[in-house]
Amino acid sequence: MSLPPGARLGSYEILSLIGAGGMGEVYRAFDPKLKRAVAIKILLEAMADEPERISRFEREAEVLAALNHANIATIHDFQHETQGPFLVMELVEGETLAERLHRSPPSIDETLQIARQIAEALDAAHQKGIIHRDLKPANIKIATDGKVKVLDFGLAKIFASAESSPTASNSPTRNRTSLGAKRPGALF
Repeated sequence: MSLPPGARLGSYEILSLIGAGGMGEVYRAFDPKLKRAVAIKILLEAMADEPERISRFEREAEVLAALNHANIATIHDFQHETQGPFLVMELVEGETLAERLHRSPPSIDETLQIARQIAEALDAAHQKGIIHRDLKPANIKIATDGKVKVLDFGLAKIFASAESSPTASNSPTRNRTSLGAKRPGALF
């Protein structure tokens, strides 16, 4: 269901298509209420009537709303229109990690900066009992200022009980002591 520039979803004005994936399309849009550019993610038309897909999309909105971290894209709104449900998110200007890797190999310093920010985002999610489950270079955006944002929590797994959710002491991304020394089995 490609939306043309000028189309409206709620009060949001579509400006251009940013990209498309297996389940949805992402558009650059304008929020006239707050006078800012945003990203809008919609389900593909073929999936907009499937209850399981809509439920997964709503779950993605809830997951994003539960996360508040500098390295995770912020959700601003979730709405249903005649075209189906859509997410309104922070627009991250820049390239995906996949695009960055395709352009040229990053330096060791840049690689470490990117990896640290990804690990911090995942740690924040794990602290809330959320596992991403679709982490790949195409789902990581590097903003023009170098800040990394993890995107697309559509396949995230939420642990319901406190016993099964990671804590600060057993989070899979928290592998350093308070002094910064690497523990056995640490990833970074």
